[in-house]
Amino acid sequence: MDFQLTEEHRMVQSMVREFASKEILPVAAELDHTETFPQEIIKKAAALGLMGMVVPERYGGAGMDAIAYVVAHEELARASAGVQTIITVSNSLVADPILRYGTQAQRQRYLPGLCDGTRLGCYCLTEPSAGSDAMSLSTTARRDGDEWVLRGTKAFVSSGVEADTCIVYARTGQEGARGISAFIVEKSFPGIAVGKIEKKLGIKCSSTSEIVLDDCRVPADNVLGDLGAGGKIALSTLDGGRLGIAAQAIGIARAALEDSIAYASERQQFGRPIAEFQAIQWMLADMATRIEASRLLAYRAAYLRQQGQRYTKEASMAKLFASETAMWASHKAVQIHGGYGYIQDYAVERYFRDAKITEIYEGTSEIQRLVIARNVMERVQ
Repeated sequence: MDFQLTEEHRMVQSMVREFASKEILPVAAELDHTETFPQEIIKKAAALGLMGMVVPERYGGAGMDAIAYVVAHEELARASAGVQTIITVSNSLVADPILRYGTQAQRQRYLPGLCDGTRLGCYCLTEPSAGSDAMSLSTTARRDGDEWVLRGTKAFVSSGVEADTCIVYARTGQEGARGISAFIVEKSFPGIAVGKIEKKLGIKCSSTSEIVLDDCRVPADNVLGDLGAGGKIALSTLDGGRLGIAAQAIGIARAALEDSIAYASERQQFGRPIAEFQAIQWMLADMATRIEASRLLAYRAAYLRQQGQRYTKEASMAKLFASETAMWASHKAVQIHGGYGYIQDYAVERYFRDAKITEIYEGTSEIQRLVIARNVMERVQ
């Protein structure tokens, strides 16, 4: 059993760490404060192959594996969770399902643009009344000649404002998952518009909005996968998405730890650095331990994915543990910084705000526990 990254993985880690340190970290606070979409950063990320990491080279991607994906996204999130959100959504929730379920024509049409940054993707599953119970969605799609006509409203769409390529899930048949189909919808199609733009606690440079489908006309060729297979596509896509969120949470937690070590080493109280106090050391030790455990869980899930094995349980475990670690570690970081942790001059305030969403999107912590429990019980029966 080898616990070391390969030389290729270390090269990816080094490349993305340098990119994140030079291009993202210096502007991360300003992007958060102004809620500005980082257009130039996304272009540079695409030039490095980060917008199509696991897409094969024949479609314009970097052809990396799942472990490289987790390694890279930890580095991105360590610099800015908001920037990493934009990149992981387009990768894991849009490019990946098109690669796995799309026709050859769909792959050739959409993947090169998603990889080179000329396209940006978003994932439209959640609705105002269908969140954790996503399969109860009410958006409809009816066939009209050579087109499908979609009607409904999608909520909490990451990159919904800037994205031009949307994976939209709509009901084409009976109630439940088997009556749902997936569609590739371009913003240029008639009848699609951005609705309410949300004001959020964190990840502020990543937009979150409604997508309104008002008799949106979609070519029949843009059905993704088999008709009625949308529920399966949505859930399998979320398995991969949870790897990205696990990596995001690890990056946030690592940032909280590294900033806390630096601050505690410099901050003097009672005549010595607070890093010399046992109370602080124990917090740092627990942060480091939980981060390492989170990372190993994420690597395990990524390994199973690249081996072609089922990894639903492992992805949920990684996402659950890493997200709760990010929230816990950022809370401890604020505590270590004291009053300075509560003001925007120090980044731990941003980490605290960014960490919370990792416990919510791609399935709440409660949903992850449900997924894990079901898988565990299946193996016992």
